[in-house]
Amino acid sequence: MFDGLSDTALLRIAIGAAALILFAVILYTSRRKSGEQGKRRVPSRSADSGSGRQEPTLRELLEADADPEDSAAGIEQSELDLLEKTLAGEDVPDRRPAPAPLPGARPDENFDKVVSLFLAARAGQALHGPDLVVAAEKAGLVYGHMNIFHRLVDNHPEQGPVFSVANLVKPGSFDMTHIQDLRTPGISFFMALPGPLSALDAWDAMLPTAQRMAELLDGVLLDEERNALGRQRIAHIREDLRNYDRKQQKWDLRTTR
Repeated sequence: MFDGLSDTALLRIAIGAAALILFAVILYTSRRKSGEQGKRRVPSRSADSGSGRQEPTLRELLEADADPEDSAAGIEQSELDLLEKTLAGEDVPDRRPAPAPLPGARPDENFDKVVSLFLAARAGQALHGPDLVVAAEKAGLVYGHMNIFHRLVDNHPEQGPVFSVANLVKPGSFDMTHIQDLRTPGISFFMALPGPLSALDAWDAMLPTAQRMAELLDGVLLDEERNALGRQRIAHIREDLRNYDRKQQKWDLRTTR
Protein backbone atom coordinates (compact mmCIF):
# COMPACT_ATOMS: atom_id res chain seq x y z
CA MET A 1 0.00 0.00 0.00
CA PHE A 2 3.03 2.22 0.30
CA ASP A 3 4.06 1.62 -3.37
CA GLY A 4 4.71 4.84 -5.20
CA LEU A 5 5.62 6.82 -2.05
CA SER A 6 9.03 8.34 -1.82
CA ASP A 7 11.48 7.47 0.91
CA THR A 8 10.90 10.86 2.46
CA ALA A 9 7.15 10.31 2.70
CA LEU A 10 7.62 6.88 4.28
CA LEU A 11 9.99 8.35 6.87
CA ARG A 12 7.43 11.02 7.79
CA ILE A 13 4.71 8.39 8.23
CA ALA A 14 6.97 6.27 10.52
CA ILE A 15 7.91 9.27 12.65
CA GLY A 16 4.23 10.25 12.99
CA ALA A 17 3.22 6.74 14.05
CA ALA A 18 6.01 6.57 16.62
CA ALA A 19 4.96 9.93 18.01
CA LEU A 20 1.36 8.77 18.41
CA ILE A 21 2.47 5.61 20.24
CA LEU A 22 4.77 7.59 22.53
CA PHE A 23 1.98 10.10 23.33
CA ALA A 24 -0.41 7.28 24.16
CA VAL A 25 2.14 5.66 26.52
CA ILE A 26 2.82 8.98 28.28
CA LEU A 27 -0.90 9.66 28.70
CA TYR A 28 -1.58 6.19 30.15
CA THR A 29 1.37 6.40 32.51
CA SER A 30 0.42 9.85 33.78
CA ARG A 31 -3.16 8.76 34.49
CA ARG A 32 -2.01 5.66 36.34
CA LYS A 33 0.37 7.63 38.55
CA SER A 34 -2.24 10.24 39.35
CA GLY A 35 -4.71 7.48 40.35
CA GLU A 36 -2.16 5.84 42.64
CA GLN A 37 -1.28 9.15 44.27
CA GLY A 38 -4.99 9.72 45.07
CA LYS A 39 -5.02 6.56 47.16
CA ARG A 40 -3.55 6.31 50.66
CA ARG A 41 -0.51 4.14 50.75
CA VAL A 42 -0.69 1.07 53.00
CA PRO A 43 2.69 -0.41 53.94
CA SER A 44 3.04 -4.08 53.10
CA ARG A 45 4.71 -6.69 55.22
CA SER A 46 8.28 -7.65 54.67
CA ALA A 47 8.97 -10.44 52.20
CA ASP A 48 10.70 -12.30 55.01
CA SER A 49 7.35 -12.96 56.67
CA GLY A 50 6.48 -15.59 54.12
CA SER A 51 5.81 -16.21 50.47
CA GLY A 52 2.69 -15.07 48.67
CA ARG A 53 0.51 -12.02 49.05
CA GLN A 54 0.15 -10.72 52.64
CA GLU A 55 -2.92 -8.78 53.74
CA PRO A 56 -2.22 -5.58 55.74
CA THR A 57 -2.71 -5.84 59.49
CA LEU A 58 -5.20 -3.78 61.52
CA ARG A 59 -2.30 -1.74 62.86
CA GLU A 60 -1.04 -0.93 59.33
CA LEU A 61 -4.48 0.13 58.17
CA LEU A 62 -5.01 2.42 61.17
CA GLU A 63 -1.51 3.89 61.03
CA ALA A 64 -1.76 4.52 57.29
CA ASP A 65 -5.16 6.16 57.65
CA ALA A 66 -4.30 8.35 60.65
CA ASP A 67 -2.74 11.77 60.43
CA PRO A 68 0.20 11.77 62.90
CA GLU A 69 -0.44 15.44 63.67
CA ASP A 70 -4.14 14.91 64.34
CA SER A 71 -4.53 13.87 68.00
CA ALA A 72 -8.19 12.93 67.47
CA ALA A 73 -7.20 10.32 64.86
CA GLY A 74 -4.23 8.96 66.79
CA ILE A 75 -4.53 5.61 68.63
CA GLU A 76 -2.30 4.56 71.47
CA GLN A 77 0.14 1.76 70.64
CA SER A 78 -1.11 -0.36 73.53
CA GLU A 79 -4.67 -0.16 72.23
CA LEU A 80 -3.51 -1.28 68.79
CA ASP A 81 -1.77 -4.26 70.37
CA LEU A 82 -4.92 -5.15 72.30
CA LEU A 83 -7.12 -4.92 69.20
CA GLU A 84 -4.80 -7.09 67.13
CA LYS A 85 -4.52 -9.74 69.84
CA THR A 86 -8.27 -9.81 70.36
CA LEU A 87 -9.02 -10.22 66.65
CA ALA A 88 -6.30 -12.86 66.37
CA GLY A 89 -7.93 -14.89 69.14
CA GLU A 90 -5.04 -14.47 71.56
CA ASP A 91 -5.49 -14.25 75.30
CA VAL A 92 -5.49 -10.67 76.52
CA PRO A 93 -5.43 -9.48 80.14
CA ASP A 94 -8.79 -8.61 81.67
CA ARG A 95 -8.60 -4.90 82.50
CA ARG A 96 -11.97 -4.79 84.20
CA PRO A 97 -11.78 -4.08 87.95
CA ALA A 98 -12.52 -6.99 90.24
CA PRO A 99 -16.13 -6.95 91.43
CA ALA A 100 -16.64 -5.77 94.98
CA PRO A 101 -17.53 -8.53 97.45
CA LEU A 102 -21.21 -8.85 98.29
CA PRO A 103 -22.38 -7.72 101.74
CA GLY A 104 -21.82 -10.42 104.32
CA ALA A 105 -18.63 -11.95 102.91
CA ARG A 106 -16.16 -12.83 105.67
CA PRO A 107 -12.65 -11.38 105.24
CA ASP A 108 -11.30 -14.53 106.92
CA GLU A 109 -12.96 -17.91 106.38
CA ASN A 110 -11.34 -19.42 109.48
CA PHE A 111 -13.56 -19.97 112.52
CA ASP A 112 -13.60 -22.34 115.49
CA LYS A 113 -17.14 -22.07 116.84
CA VAL A 114 -20.67 -21.72 115.46
CA VAL A 115 -23.67 -20.67 117.54
CA SER A 116 -27.11 -21.15 116.01
CA LEU A 117 -30.81 -20.66 116.61
CA PHE A 118 -33.81 -21.80 114.59
CA LEU A 119 -37.04 -20.05 113.77
CA ALA A 120 -39.66 -22.64 112.82
CA ALA A 121 -43.14 -22.22 111.45
CA ARG A 122 -45.94 -23.47 113.65
CA ALA A 123 -47.31 -26.98 113.10
CA GLY A 124 -49.07 -27.34 109.77
CA GLN A 125 -47.84 -23.95 108.53
CA ALA A 126 -44.91 -22.58 106.55
CA LEU A 127 -42.96 -19.35 106.31
CA HIS A 128 -43.64 -17.48 103.07
CA GLY A 129 -40.93 -15.84 101.01
CA PRO A 130 -42.37 -12.30 100.76
CA ASP A 131 -43.07 -12.26 104.50
CA LEU A 132 -39.51 -13.36 105.21
CA VAL A 133 -38.07 -10.52 103.12
CA VAL A 134 -40.22 -7.91 104.86
CA ALA A 135 -39.38 -9.28 108.32
CA ALA A 136 -35.65 -9.37 107.51
CA GLU A 137 -35.68 -5.75 106.38
CA LYS A 138 -37.57 -4.64 109.48
CA ALA A 139 -35.04 -6.50 111.64
CA GLY A 140 -32.13 -4.66 109.98
CA LEU A 141 -30.77 -7.54 107.91
CA VAL A 142 -29.09 -7.17 104.52
CA TYR A 143 -29.36 -9.61 101.60
CA GLY A 144 -25.98 -10.45 100.15
CA HIS A 145 -23.20 -13.05 100.16
CA MET A 146 -24.32 -16.65 99.45
CA ASN A 147 -27.82 -15.31 98.74
CA ILE A 148 -28.73 -15.18 102.41
CA PHE A 149 -29.32 -12.39 104.95
CA HIS A 150 -26.71 -10.84 107.24
CA ARG A 151 -26.39 -8.40 110.13
CA LEU A 152 -23.40 -6.15 109.49
CA VAL A 153 -21.40 -3.82 111.71
CA ASP A 154 -22.69 -0.28 111.27
CA ASN A 155 -20.49 1.70 108.85
CA HIS A 156 -18.05 -1.22 108.56
CA PRO A 157 -19.55 -3.85 106.24
CA GLU A 158 -16.04 -4.91 105.17
CA GLN A 159 -15.57 -6.57 108.59
CA GLY A 160 -18.01 -9.31 107.65
CA PRO A 161 -21.28 -10.49 109.23
CA VAL A 162 -22.05 -10.37 112.91
CA PHE A 163 -24.46 -13.24 112.18
CA SER A 164 -26.34 -14.58 109.18
CA VAL A 165 -29.76 -16.06 108.38
CA ALA A 166 -30.22 -18.99 106.00
CA ASN A 167 -33.08 -21.12 104.73
CA LEU A 168 -33.58 -24.50 106.40
CA VAL A 169 -34.35 -25.99 102.98
CA LYS A 170 -31.24 -26.99 101.03
CA PRO A 171 -29.14 -25.37 99.65
CA GLY A 172 -29.98 -22.80 102.33
CA SER A 173 -30.20 -19.75 100.07
CA PHE A 174 -33.08 -17.45 99.17
CA ASP A 175 -33.64 -17.14 95.42
CA MET A 176 -35.07 -13.66 94.96
CA THR A 177 -36.22 -14.42 91.42
CA HIS A 178 -38.67 -16.98 92.88
CA ILE A 179 -39.19 -15.49 96.34
CA GLN A 180 -42.94 -15.17 95.76
CA ASP A 181 -43.22 -18.95 95.55
CA LEU A 182 -40.94 -19.75 98.49
CA ARG A 183 -42.42 -21.87 101.28
CA THR A 184 -40.10 -23.11 104.03
CA PRO A 185 -40.57 -24.81 107.42
CA GLY A 186 -38.05 -22.47 109.03
CA ILE A 187 -34.86 -20.43 108.95
CA SER A 188 -31.53 -20.65 110.75
CA PHE A 189 -29.70 -17.86 112.61
CA PHE A 190 -25.98 -18.56 113.01
CA MET A 191 -22.79 -16.74 113.92
CA ALA A 192 -19.27 -17.99 113.17
CA LEU A 193 -16.66 -17.12 115.80
CA PRO A 194 -14.40 -15.27 115.97
CA GLY A 195 -16.21 -12.48 114.15
CA PRO A 196 -16.17 -8.69 113.95
CA LEU A 197 -17.65 -8.41 117.47
CA SER A 198 -17.01 -10.32 120.65
CA ALA A 199 -19.02 -13.53 121.00
CA LEU A 200 -21.25 -12.08 123.71
CA ASP A 201 -21.92 -8.87 121.79
CA ALA A 202 -22.77 -10.89 118.67
CA TRP A 203 -25.21 -13.01 120.68
CA ASP A 204 -26.81 -9.90 122.13
CA ALA A 205 -27.40 -8.74 118.56
CA MET A 206 -28.62 -12.07 117.19
CA LEU A 207 -31.09 -13.07 119.92
CA PRO A 208 -33.26 -9.89 119.79
CA THR A 209 -33.29 -10.08 115.98
CA ALA A 210 -34.48 -13.68 116.09
CA GLN A 211 -37.13 -12.80 118.66
CA ARG A 212 -38.32 -9.86 116.56
CA MET A 213 -38.63 -11.99 113.42
CA ALA A 214 -40.42 -14.71 115.38
CA GLU A 215 -43.04 -12.12 116.31
CA LEU A 216 -43.36 -10.79 112.77
CA LEU A 217 -43.65 -14.27 111.25
CA ASP A 218 -45.60 -15.89 114.08
CA GLY A 219 -42.93 -18.57 114.44
CA VAL A 220 -41.29 -20.50 117.28
CA LEU A 221 -37.67 -20.03 118.39
CA LEU A 222 -35.63 -23.19 118.98
CA ASP A 223 -32.07 -23.79 120.20
CA GLU A 224 -29.39 -25.68 118.24
CA GLU A 225 -30.90 -28.99 119.38
CA ARG A 226 -34.35 -27.97 118.07
CA ASN A 227 -35.77 -27.57 121.60
CA ALA A 228 -37.85 -24.57 122.66
CA LEU A 229 -35.58 -21.66 123.58
CA GLY A 230 -36.27 -20.79 127.23
CA ARG A 231 -34.61 -18.47 129.74
CA GLN A 232 -32.46 -21.18 131.26
CA ARG A 233 -31.06 -22.13 127.88
CA ILE A 234 -30.40 -18.50 127.00
CA ALA A 235 -28.49 -18.01 130.28
CA HIS A 236 -26.41 -21.11 129.57
CA ILE A 237 -25.51 -19.88 126.08
CA ARG A 238 -24.49 -16.47 127.41
CA GLU A 239 -22.21 -18.05 130.01
CA ASP A 240 -20.62 -20.27 127.38
CA LEU A 241 -19.94 -17.28 125.14
CA ARG A 242 -18.53 -15.26 128.03
CA ASN A 243 -16.00 -18.04 128.66
CA TYR A 244 -15.19 -18.11 124.95
CA ASP A 245 -14.41 -14.38 124.99
CA ARG A 246 -12.11 -14.83 128.00
CA LYS A 247 -10.13 -17.52 126.19
CA GLN A 248 -9.90 -15.32 123.10
CA GLN A 249 -8.56 -12.41 125.15
CA LYS A 250 -5.90 -14.64 126.71
CA TRP A 251 -4.93 -15.94 123.30
CA ASP A 252 -4.71 -12.41 121.89
CA LEU A 253 -2.43 -11.39 124.77
CA ARG A 254 -0.12 -14.33 124.10
CA THR A 255 0.13 -13.63 120.37
CA THR A 256 0.87 -9.92 120.89
CA ARG A 257 3.77 -10.52 123.31
